[in-house]
Amino acid sequence: MHVVVVFMEAERGHEVDLREALIAYSRTCVEREVGCQRYDVAVDPVEGATFLLYQIYDDEAAYLAHRELPHYAEFRILTDPWARSRRVLTYDLLGTPRA
Repeated sequence: MHVVVVFMEAERGHEVDLREALIAYSRTCVEREVGCQRYDVAVDPVEGATFLLYQIYDDEAAYLAHRELPHYAEFRILTDPWARSRRVLTYDLLGTPRA
């Protein structure tokens, strides 16, 4: 499994816009992309303008395919003006704990 963690900070005045777009986009990715197993969106409860995205893909190829899809391009066009910063980190998942 391939893990992607993104830290995003919203431009002042666009916190709600970015939050709503991220929530809708995360649903789209999980529903439309076979290789996207998880896409969580979290917000800093104190600051409210900083977001953490936690994504799990079948493999790196599924993540790279994700970045080539039309809804990815549409999302970036919509949200890039609202994002002050974006940092992307990738990891290989070593295992999953049992519940």
